[in-house]
Amino acid sequence: MQGQTIAISPVGGAIGAEISGVDLSRDLPDATVAAVRQALLDHLVVFFRGQNLTSARYHAFAARIGTPMRYPFVPGIEGFPEITPVLKRPDQTINFGGVWHSDTTYLPEPPMATLLLARELPASGGDTEFANQYLAYETLSDGLRSVLAGLRGVARSDKAEASRTREDRAKKPGTGSEVLIEEHPVVRTHPETGRKALYVNIAHTARFAGMTEAESLPLLRYLWQHQTRPEFTCRFSWSPGALALWDNRCAQHQAINDYQGQRRLMHRITLAGDVPR
Repeated sequence: MQGQTIAISPVGGAIGAEISGVDLSRDLPDATVAAVRQALLDHLVVFFRGQNLTSARYHAFAARIGTPMRYPFVPGIEGFPEITPVLKRPDQTINFGGVWHSDTTYLPEPPMATLLLARELPASGGDTEFANQYLAYETLSDGLRSVLAGLRGVARSDKAEASRTREDRAKKPGTGSEVLIEEHPVVRTHPETGRKALYVNIAHTARFAGMTEAESLPLLRYLWQHQTRPEFTCRFSWSPGALALWDNRCAQHQAINDYQGQRRLMHRITLAGDVPR
């Protein structure tokens, strides 16, 4: 691309690529933004290193990729309500997002993508894993894909696996904490690539529509185990100023909780999506 020295290097066989040669603190040409978006579609998650971003510049870059939206349970930072602080203090033992999931699938229109920027990091640990949900679907048998084609999953914001890893878990009953519930196809078609992806997750999917939780659990357990097989994943080790951008429509992630007694602060922006189909 004219005037740019962008390099896109895959970090794993199934998912993920690191982008170098881009300074996100500057106004980016349209061609550069288009290249980043194409890399996201090709690799499902992309990583940048050493980005020195103010909140304003971070928000501005996110707005070039999509439309920033507010997270429903944790308030944003001062002046930027769409930038959510993801903090684990040294005295906390439970981390935010420490379970496999796609972000906020209990919303009618779950986010298209998420950005996460490293602000403060532990001396070691605190990596994030990502899993390719195209491959999770494509490696199922024809028979199981046929069964899943007619199913819808019921996602809840209060499912135990998620609520115990979220910062609002300390809210007491009766304080107005709202439970959000939504149905989505178990297999969704990506609106830009046309590929099908498995769209359930252990954090939020409670059951299949029209079935009880007990009836749903055996098949859901199999899918949860299958969709995060090691060969579908990559693992990202954070460094100061590192930024990850992932596609929630076809990728899952989880934060590794292996840095007890240390502080970790990330700033997250989610980008508005559409109704899964």
